[in-house]
Amino acid sequence: MTQMPGPEETLALTAPDTAAGARLDKWLSEAIPALSRSRARALVEAGSILVDGEAETDPRAKVRTGAVYRVEMPPLEPAAPEPEAIPLDILFEDQHLLVVNKAAGMAVHPAPGSWTGTLVNALLAHCGDTLPGIGGVQRPGIVHRLDKDTSGVMVVAKSEVAHLKLVETFQAHDIDRAYLALTRGVPRPLAGTIDLPIARSVGDRKKMAVPRNPEAGRARQAVTHYRVVETYGLLDKGAGLPAAALIECRLETGRTHQIRVHLSHIGCPLIGDPVYARHRGIKAHGSGPAFEAATQAARAMTRQALHAARLGFAHPVSGEALSYETPPPADFAALRDTLKRWNAASDQQKL
Repeated sequence: MTQMPGPEETLALTAPDTAAGARLDKWLSEAIPALSRSRARALVEAGSILVDGEAETDPRAKVRTGAVYRVEMPPLEPAAPEPEAIPLDILFEDQHLLVVNKAAGMAVHPAPGSWTGTLVNALLAHCGDTLPGIGGVQRPGIVHRLDKDTSGVMVVAKSEVAHLKLVETFQAHDIDRAYLALTRGVPRPLAGTIDLPIARSVGDRKKMAVPRNPEAGRARQAVTHYRVVETYGLLDKGAGLPAAALIECRLETGRTHQIRVHLSHIGCPLIGDPVYARHRGIKAHGSGPAFEAATQAARAMTRQALHAARLGFAHPVSGEALSYETPPPADFAALRDTLKRWNAASDQQKL
């Protein structure tokens, strides 16, 4: 396999007979697997491809058998975000990728309201000049995201070859993703699949929703598999339904706010969700210190109680099976423990 040259390096390729007449950008992407078709086209148009010493700027130009093609990588463009020395919980790292346990409250990308203190800022500082860059820019490759207030496992590409392969892996849903969620109410049945499309909310463009008419607008398929792990307390005395639950969700697709939207849509919003839960805390029946502690703890949760607990995938270069799992952070764990103590006090049993 021909390796991609690093920044400000040159790679010389002699066109074989089998490449005669092929488009230049297509042949380059095939000859250098780490180079995408779009990246090859951009390099040609930038004059970074020399054919027998002369710059070729037409990506549609036909490859000439026996000609020597020199790929000159331009200097990396500086990343717009500034490096920031922010501690990271790194689960795995090599030259191609990083697996991190993202803290709740940390945005992934700089954006309005979070221009600094993001995961990207932290990664730029952590990797420094060892970051090869993605698409000619010295930056980490974000292939999937977690909401700012969602904690848990994320993988980030450090090299272009890793970025391209991880994007393909996520698009093919060839990954194992498991989330833990604390919800108000319990779904029926206790295990199942939510297969409902998600689109931008008509009433609030900052929100996502399950559209009334899936054919209208730009709704995208979204599939969430779930199972109830634990239930807590009583919703009301008569029906005997649980007031809250710990649910494991596995994603078949990865839409914006998918778990939050799906669980809210079936009547089990995440505790603490400021966007998709209409009320703070939980609705519950009971009395006594354990009941008071549980309901107060639920009201005190200021973010959605959602944690990306497990991420499994094949290493984009070696093919090695990788899997990482992390426990929920302190606020999530404390709320769960308080709810479990409520169960113990009221002699409720785990399902």
